[in-house]
Amino acid sequence: MRMKIIGEKIFTRDADGCLLSRIGTMFFHTPGLVTIKTVHAMQRVAWLKYLAQEKGRALTEAEEEKEISESVDLVFTDQYVLIRPNPERMDLAFKADEQLQKIVSKRHIRFLNTHSAVVRKALRERGENWRMARQPISHEEMDKLIEGSKVAIAGLPVYYYNRMTGTRFLTAGAFGSFGELGPDDFRKQISEVVTSLAKRNRQGYPELDVFPPAFTYEVKSALRALNIESLSDEQLRGEYERILLEWRMSNPPEMREESLSNFEWRNEMCHILTKGPNETTAGEHELIAGISPEFYRQIEWLPGVRIMDGEVIFDSIYKEAQRTQDPELLAKCDNRVKSFLFNMMRLLGRVKYVNIGRISHSLARGSASVRRSGNVYIMQYAETYDEEPKVVMIRLQKWGVKEHLDEGKSLDQAIMEADEYSDYVLDRRLMCRQLGMNLPSQLFFERFTEKYHGQNQYNGISVRSAYFVRDYERGMASDKIPVSKYRNPAWANSFASLMGAAAAIDIVVGRRSTETGELLFDRNYEVVVQGADGLPAEVKVTDHAGSFVEYLKPLEETVREYASFALNRKAHVSQYSVFVKSYVDGFRKALVDLQESYRARKSAFDDLFSDRPYDTNGSGAYRWSKVLERLDSSDPSRLALILSEAAGC
Repeated sequence: MRMKIIGEKIFTRDADGCLLSRIGTMFFHTPGLVTIKTVHAMQRVAWLKYLAQEKGRALTEAEEEKEISESVDLVFTDQYVLIRPNPERMDLAFKADEQLQKIVSKRHIRFLNTHSAVVRKALRERGENWRMARQPISHEEMDKLIEGSKVAIAGLPVYYYNRMTGTRFLTAGAFGSFGELGPDDFRKQISEVVTSLAKRNRQGYPELDVFPPAFTYEVKSALRALNIESLSDEQLRGEYERILLEWRMSNPPEMREESLSNFEWRNEMCHILTKGPNETTAGEHELIAGISPEFYRQIEWLPGVRIMDGEVIFDSIYKEAQRTQDPELLAKCDNRVKSFLFNMMRLLGRVKYVNIGRISHSLARGSASVRRSGNVYIMQYAETYDEEPKVVMIRLQKWGVKEHLDEGKSLDQAIMEADEYSDYVLDRRLMCRQLGMNLPSQLFFERFTEKYHGQNQYNGISVRSAYFVRDYERGMASDKIPVSKYRNPAWANSFASLMGAAAAIDIVVGRRSTETGELLFDRNYEVVVQGADGLPAEVKVTDHAGSFVEYLKPLEETVREYASFALNRKAHVSQYSVFVKSYVDGFRKALVDLQESYRARKSAFDDLFSDRPYDTNGSGAYRWSKVLERLDSSDPSRLALILSEAAGC
């Protein structure tokens, strides 16, 4: 049955370019869409009146109930149609979605109520994380956003300003800075806060709010209750100190360090400053439970598939992209995702759902990252027997056929070298594990076909590309630990000991950036896993990238660089010398254990890659032999002393 529209078509504008209607109601029992300019309740009344006129009689109570129960509210913005789903009737929301796609591009249809776990689950199980994910933003852009949002009202520029809602946010740290002001300025600043908390701007949003809003309700109430005029300077200072203490204590420990280096604080501030009206997005922790805060706004979720009764149905937006050849859509519809899904569905036969996202920016700090933007993906999937979804990381092989063709090599040579590099990557993983590196327990190797586009004569041909799949390791990256953790000596020293042991293996395998030669240790790859007691239990190395890059220099020449781990945390730990001792002791013990293990089973190590080509120009077998020689000849106590001195102890 054809859908009847009462009112203007969606996105119809007046002479000034403004939408004629900002809301709509879609009906399904009798297909219809009402967009007349009123409220949703009156749109339903208008629809019932229209049906009564059509039938030439009044509708029965049961008929009216049927029409209203099978309807969905819509909200129109300048760019999007927003569906307001009833979590108990997601089937109606998806019906609305399908109908709207006949008149609006799917990329311009979003869902409200994503704060509801039921709504998120329903979208996730349709392979549609991409429709509720926030737009990726680099770490540098986040820093600039926060730093550039500081504004004043009339006094000091101590507020963080959300440009979409017009609300300013005051933090405990900024509030604490008021204590340095003289009596008159202090009173004016406090008065400004109290007055602004009671106001709303032209959009209906608060002029001022306290940060973070989720933990500061009592603080806001205490500030609003201040009767400043009736308080003496001394009394006002007393009330200020009381509120400030309550504010600081109400904030979670991870939110008390107000700095861009504190990922928890930075992420929450970025979220607050970019949160707009009619919120349709969900946070990374809501899309993947327990994901590390370093992934905040770093995943670009992509269209994939919906799985119904075992059948794989690719997202309809792929067809729209091919039909329109829209560059934005074509970029969103990543053909690599299709290839990942094909490989997965061929191997796993009982998949309930799957979502794939692209890591838009490197998560490693500094210039030493070996990961290239767009070559790392994250996959969330569940099989029929899974209660919770699994999460894996996908990384494309760094040197594949395409990269060798870009170097001007022949197709045969490019294929051969790419295959050799695949073996080298997997061999290095075995080398690292043999030497005790705590890597993910499983790594899968797959290939897919894609077009080569480059300057080589082979431009346009299809080539095979390789990628690796590993489990996502849940925990905190060592370089992104909240500062609050270091305030607990037991936590800090346990962490230092584990990182010392990881550093010992890292220096033995010579893990460095291929491009720059910089140290990779403590730059995103080491993940700290906590035990049931809340203390660090183990350190996992998520990727052995860069291993065996440095295989010739004596360890005495490179060990000083590993002191950066301790030096970077000197300002955060209360007993620095104890912290360094834990780190150095962990380093020395692990090196001694590794050396003893090698000497006890020397032939097992030496013969591991005896069947591989031995080339002094740098083959894997040659590098392996040199690393073992270096390990055997090293003095762990001497190296530990050099490390301790470099750390300033």
